[in-house]
Amino acid sequence: MSIELDPTPDTISSMSGQVGDLSPFQEKSLAQFRANLQDVLSALPNANDSFLLRWLRAQRFDLQKSEDMLRKHMEFRKQQDLDNILAWEPPEVVKLYSASSICGHDREGSPIWYHIATGLDVKGLFLSVSKQDLLREKLRNCELLLHQCELQTQKLGKKVEKITAVFDLEGLSLRHLWKPGVELAQEFLSALEANYPEILKHVIIVRPPSLFAVAFSLIKSYMNEETRRKVMILGDNWKQELTKFISPDQLPVEFGGTMTDPDGNPKCLTKINYGGEVPKSYHLCKQVRMQYEHTVTVGRGSSQQVENEILFPGCVLRWQFASDGGDIGFGVFLKTKMGERQRAGEMTEVLPSQRYNAHLVPEDGSLACLKAGVYVLRFDNTYSLVHSKHISYTVEVLLPDQTFMEKVEKF
Repeated sequence: MSIELDPTPDTISSMSGQVGDLSPFQEKSLAQFRANLQDVLSALPNANDSFLLRWLRAQRFDLQKSEDMLRKHMEFRKQQDLDNILAWEPPEVVKLYSASSICGHDREGSPIWYHIATGLDVKGLFLSVSKQDLLREKLRNCELLLHQCELQTQKLGKKVEKITAVFDLEGLSLRHLWKPGVELAQEFLSALEANYPEILKHVIIVRPPSLFAVAFSLIKSYMNEETRRKVMILGDNWKQELTKFISPDQLPVEFGGTMTDPDGNPKCLTKINYGGEVPKSYHLCKQVRMQYEHTVTVGRGSSQQVENEILFPGCVLRWQFASDGGDIGFGVFLKTKMGERQRAGEMTEVLPSQRYNAHLVPEDGSLACLKAGVYVLRFDNTYSLVHSKHISYTVEVLLPDQTFMEKVEKF
């Protein structure tokens, strides 16, 4: 069983060189769009009618919005040097541990882009390469996918313009919700929507944990409505469901198909990157620079409490903090009485308090809230009778997407 919201059917013809059944209004708009862009079309690779229609359809044939979108893309291409990005080699650590791969084709001949959550070491990658290199590798994949579409068009004699993305979310955990990593995903989705319109056919989710509802809520606003409608969640029989989209010979045995490595490995390790923990030998820095929203001074022999109300179970509490002046104690508690301050011993301890060397390495963490209530993040300096501590911190409450939470809970 799969759950999906089907996008509007694409009317593009299957024959190479044709753009499908266009209404008189759409044909006129296409001709006018091309005329409006004569000054830049020569600088675009493969600026044929099918390419131009992607931008028109993304803006519902609004000529001015479509032109603005494409001209902004031209600037983006220059900034990112996309015309030469396929010749760029990502850093070795990204090649080995990105947990992202292009492998095989779906039943309509479109290339498939795999993303594997289990082995993705987000923090390890951030400590080893720049965020720009991580983003650039994703943009390189987008250009590579478009190149694969062109090759498939020539090979099959029919227009191949879109791709299928498969997200295996087994093992998705709170470590994947680390703020810098989520911000990178948001930035990439924004770039994808703005610069690669109408290239997604399906976004297939397999083995999603309940935490997926929270993760999706963090990125859904960076996806347009059409993209969100292409997201589908496969149920317990996901391997069988996948073969409806992908022929078994194009699908690794690990995902329910018959494809193997030459040595018979069912995971197809020569084709799909499953990531893994990034060895510390690749780390170039000890910490990722963070920006904090609040500061507070915790006096000597005292503590400071930060309250966060959780309205319903399933939310995630996420924090980052650094201290100046020495280490700091930190723990999370659940209040037992509303409307009044409680001492630590009067509350329910949720995350045991311990001392963190946050003056040396900033601390980050998260907590899945199983109950509703007021959760207290407590900075503890009661053990220090001499030194005050200055704390910089950010605290967020991550809400699950209710629609997807209901879907995930069915499995």
